[in-house]
Amino acid sequence: MKPIGEPAVGRFCWLDLAARDAAEAKAFYRRLFGWTAVEQHANGGIFTRLCWLDRDVGSLYQMEAKLARKVPSHWTPYVRVEDVELTAQRASELGGQVLVRPFVVSGVARIALIMDSVGAQVGLWEPIDSMESERHG
Repeated sequence: MKPIGEPAVGRFCWLDLAARDAAEAKAFYRRLFGWTAVEQHANGGIFTRLCWLDRDVGSLYQMEAKLARKVPSHWTPYVRVEDVELTAQRASELGGQVLVRPFVVSGVARIALIMDSVGAQVGLWEPIDSMESERHG
């Protein structure tokens, strides 16, 4: 895959769709934008990279049934950071909240999910290495 561009720290770098119906979401975006779906294994499961031509544009995954009954499908934007642990801690100190503690998406990035001080959610993205940061950012 070729990168869309390599965003600097502090810029949006990735989009992730949590879908109630992943198969329908893949079909919808294929028909709408021409995006192709490439399955990738990570953390014992599968997520789908969404690609346009030969470039990653985001990803999607199937929400767990229990969560999908309560929460609608939604996109999460990610901001590139130097240190996901430090940034999550800093968000808490500034009145935000860590919703999902930092963890590694195998072979891709260290990520976390925070809520800012006004209630908006955003992801934090720390590339694992330069090769992966080029592909995903």
